[in-house]
Amino acid sequence: VGYGKTEVALRAVMKCVLDGLQAAILVPTTVLAQQHYQTAMQRFFGYPVKIEMLSRFRSPAQIRATKRGLADGSVDIVIGTHALLQKDIRFKHLGLLVVDEEQRFGVTHKERLKEMSRGVDVLTLSATPIPRTLNMALSGLRDMSTLEEPPLDRMPVQTYVMEHDWGVVADAIRREVQRGGQVYYLHNRVEDIDRTAYRLSQQLENVTVAVAHGKMDKNELSRVMDSVVRGETQVLVCTTIIETGLDIPNANTIIVENADTMGLAQLYQLRGRVGRSTRMAYAYFLYQQGKVLTEDAQNRLEALGELTGFGSGYKIALQDLKIRGAGNVLGPEQHGHMGAVGYEMYTKMLQEAISKAGGASPSSASAPDAMPEFETTIHIAADAYLPSSYIPSEKQKMETYKKIADIKNEEQYSDMLDEMVDRFGDPPRQVTNLLTISLIKAIVQSFGTDQLDYYHDQNTAYLSLRLRDDAPIDLEKLRIFLGQKKGAAHLKTDKGHQTLVVRLEKSSKERIMLQHILDAVKEIAKLKRGGAA
Repeated sequence: VGYGKTEVALRAVMKCVLDGLQAAILVPTTVLAQQHYQTAMQRFFGYPVKIEMLSRFRSPAQIRATKRGLADGSVDIVIGTHALLQKDIRFKHLGLLVVDEEQRFGVTHKERLKEMSRGVDVLTLSATPIPRTLNMALSGLRDMSTLEEPPLDRMPVQTYVMEHDWGVVADAIRREVQRGGQVYYLHNRVEDIDRTAYRLSQQLENVTVAVAHGKMDKNELSRVMDSVVRGETQVLVCTTIIETGLDIPNANTIIVENADTMGLAQLYQLRGRVGRSTRMAYAYFLYQQGKVLTEDAQNRLEALGELTGFGSGYKIALQDLKIRGAGNVLGPEQHGHMGAVGYEMYTKMLQEAISKAGGASPSSASAPDAMPEFETTIHIAADAYLPSSYIPSEKQKMETYKKIADIKNEEQYSDMLDEMVDRFGDPPRQVTNLLTISLIKAIVQSFGTDQLDYYHDQNTAYLSLRLRDDAPIDLEKLRIFLGQKKGAAHLKTDKGHQTLVVRLEKSSKERIMLQHILDAVKEIAKLKRGGAA
């Protein structure tokens, strides 16, 4: 938020207009349309460019004239709300469609956008893209650019999460007003928003308080927003109408009531309404006194408190993708899980389809002698799981299982162990077993083992490793290894597969047993072509 997405869009629009084409900017709210219209008028001042706006702030006569101008090509740039998506809107030659705050548009709107944008370049802007859009970008279906560097002299917003306290609210407002700034007070219920505004005006003498919400008369709303932009209103009591894109650099304190009932991306967008100048800004996220928060609400508010640095929107969007799933690329579902095949497999299949559509074979990006991907089956009789006594949250458990499954080497194993000790304390036996087995699996996969079995008789334990036909094992190194083991290891052929069997010392303790297996597979990994694993 506040990184200059609008500036990028206006430069793209200028390029489009210079090439003799029309450009359209679609925004989710009338307030934002008005703001973009004024910005565009200033930025294109002095150029022979005709700019119009379509929103409920315009009269029927103005709307009719704009539609005629779009159809005959006399209007170069149009900025509009959902009115732009109406069936009777016709462009003479649309070259660029900009969708601002893309996360605010539903699937129906996007289907209409697809109809509008056939053969047209589309630029979507968002600080917090919805999971499906982000997934499409990460999968390669769409190109993605991220703005990494904040504007000069910008400071992160100081964020506070606390119980609602009118005394704290009044102090925060007074401090902002005393330094000549303005305040947003977000109360998201139209029914009693005027009562809240009256209460604040009673508590704060000589402070100008105004109200703004989506159900107001368009002329009244326009008048209120103009007074805020001019700095005449010091405290704006409002609904989430201010959420998207509003840019008032002098407003540097935002107070949000009942923040626990809002989504993570929404709260991040709201915080982005302040801190748009070189001044220190403050955000207060409040919840009712004595209220017991749900686990999800607590996690959202904690994440917001932690993610205060610049460019946190991308991290928040990734977190949202992780929590909600990616949704379907086709069809109406924007979120949910790929129930039939699982998210990992779905993503893999999608990437293969994209590679194929682009004319490349799915494995063409791999090294010439790299093995194709395969799954290794591990059979070891050991307790290996995350107990609820160690990680109570189911969501955190799922995230941790996925991280453990992604372990590829000893360095990642050590990092994961350190992270778990930091977050949850010393791990119990079942957790260390799980980590060790994951490392064992990663090592045996690296030298082409698709099945590992550990079994024992009365005195001796055996490790059996079934090798794939394309296993990158150096046969000369293997011959030397078998010779050194003097009967403690042998190679056998079973159902057309080569299986390496190694005799190990038997142990009744799981930890020592797993250590024996780990030591053995590390030793075998050194038999790979090209040196040590």
